[in-house]
This record gives sequence, structure tokens and C-alpha cells, in this order.
Amino acid sequence: MAENLDLEKEKQKDLEYRKMVYEGAKSIFNAGLSQMGEGNVSVRVKKKDEMYITPSQNDYEKMTIDDVVHIKFDGTHLLSKRRASSEYLLHKAIYEARPKANCAIHCHPKHSIVMSILGLKLPLIIEEMAFFIGGEVNVSEFAQSGEEELGKKIIEAIGDTNAVFIRNHGLFVCGADMQYTVKLAMLIEKMSEIYLKCLELKDIVKVQVEGLSEDKTKKWIEMFNALNRTAPRIKKD
Repeated sequence: MAENLDLEKEKQKDLEYRKMVYEGAKSIFNAGLSQMGEGNVSVRVKKKDEMYITPSQNDYEKMTIDDVVHIKFDGTHLLSKRRASSEYLLHKAIYEARPKANCAIHCHPKHSIVMSILGLKLPLIIEEMAFFIGGEVNVSEFAQSGEEELGKKIIEAIGDTNAVFIRNHGLFVCGADMQYTVKLAMLIEKMSEIYLKCLELKDIVKVQVEGLSEDKTKKWIEMFNALNRTAPRIKKD
């Protein structure tokens, strides 16, 4: 009786994790942030070195909950029909570095890719960005897709924020839950488009494009640190 109850609980947890990844993947696809075969979405398994992640060469339009892959951080596949995304090491890196990060999304939005190719940081140009991102969005150094080195470059560049542009590749974001993480990816793509448009127009209207000063974002950064921060806090002596 107890064994059957435990098995039922495990099945329910498995379904919940799969559903979170599935819904996150559908959200970024429907928002145009990734096309077929691009990007990956994952959820960390609580208190285990495991994750659920979208499969390799994922077709978002035809994707089902059963396509989601359950994998250990060491690459071992657990009762999965598909192979995990080749970029699972990128997700592993953020989960190992940040115990509070429960979800991660790597996607290929066109304006974010432009930022990554140009090597442009995205400054805080509206207050909402400070609350959701935690600071300007940096650009990582280049590393090959699917290699462990890429995860290291991401950790180096992301700082205390929850987002980073992957050089000549795309966007990577993380968060405590999927709803926030999807919102973050959408916000960064939207603000990347706006920022690039501002750069395009600045010489015409003869103004400088500048981010908000520290005193204008201080309150929102503090709220980010209290509610959305996933980076570990360094204790001061």
C-alpha cells in the first residue's frame, strides 16, 4: 500500500516537472523567441542533481509532454524517450552555481542575437528592467555550443543578474519559477528591440542613449534582490 502511494507521488511529480518544461517551451515558441530546433527550456528537480529539459532538435509545434527529457547532471538519461538537448551542460552550470535557480531558458530571439553579435550590453533603460533583471545584461565571451566551456563563460558574464547574452548565439535567462523566467526572456527581447531602435535614431534626433543612473534604479534593484535574485549573496566580513 505504502509502495503504491510512493509510486503514485513520483508519477505526479514527474508529470508536474514535465508540464512546467512543456508550458515554458510552448510560451517561448508562441512568442517567437525560438523556432524549431532552437534553444532549450529546463526545470531543476528539487533536492537532486537532476533536471527536466526539452529534447534535442525539438519541434515546438508538435512537442508533447512525453517529449520532455529527465536527465541527471552527469548526463545520464532517466526513463526518457528522447535525447536531451545537447546544451544541457549550460543549464547544469547555472543550477550548480545557483541553488535558488529552479528554471532556465536559452532562446534565439532576433534582437537579442543582434545584441550578442555586436557585443552590446543592454543597459537599464526603464525601471521595470531593474526589478526583473537586476542590472544591465552583459555579453559572454564566445564558446562552442554544447561544450562545458560555454557554461563557464555564462557564469562569468551573468554577474548578479538573471540574464546574459551568449556571444554570437542568443539569450540565456534563469529564475525561481517558469512564469518569471518566461517573462524575463520576453522583456529582454522587447527592450533589445527598443534599444537598437534608439541607437538607430540617436544621430537623427541628436541625443545620447543612456541607461538610468544608479540612484534612479536603487529601489528597484533592492526589490529584485529581495524577490527575484538567484545569485548567491557574498557574506561580508
